[in-house]
Amino acid sequence: MTTLILASASPARLTTLRRAGIEPEVIVSGVDEDGVGDLAPASLAQELAGLKAAAVAERVAGRDVLVLGCDSVLELDGEALGKPGTPEVAAARWRAMRGRSGVLHSGHALHHVPSGRVVAATGSTTIHFADVSDDEITAYVATGEPLQVAGAFTIDGFGGAFVRAIEGDHHNVIGVSLPLLRQLVLDLGLSWVGLWGG
Repeated sequence: MTTLILASASPARLTTLRRAGIEPEVIVSGVDEDGVGDLAPASLAQELAGLKAAAVAERVAGRDVLVLGCDSVLELDGEALGKPGTPEVAAARWRAMRGRSGVLHSGHALHHVPSGRVVAATGSTTIHFADVSDDEITAYVATGEPLQVAGAFTIDGFGGAFVRAIEGDHHNVIGVSLPLLRQLVLDLGLSWVGLWGG
């Protein structure tokens, strides 16, 4: 049975994988997300996912493991919006997003360490945001939830009530698309169900 290593500190990604029957080992990549140059939003998400997976794959050389790197970026008006980091930025993001739609891009890179093979793909999901009030934005930012997540929102927490609808895979919005990841595993000639339980 092949072990999956998640090269991410995201509790939401870990929970999503666990609920899908996979118990990954977690090794945080340490990649500087702000160090990547000026790329289109989908390309930025994919580049960061690849860098995270590669960094961890190098650290586990010689092991029979798969390393998964993921990164999510919200695209609004052609601009890439990552983690806001501060309450002021998060509030400004929400004032710009409310009542509008954006596209959440989640890059996925999967390294098969024994063979050195790498497969990668980006999932994109359209998000339709509710027309939230200033008071709701203030209260949401005060929870701290939007500060360290791409696009300043989650769909599986307080922010779920502020997402009116989505078009595409909802797992992708959480940060790891299970259907896309399954296809990457199959592209490597491995078994998706073989990851269950380990």
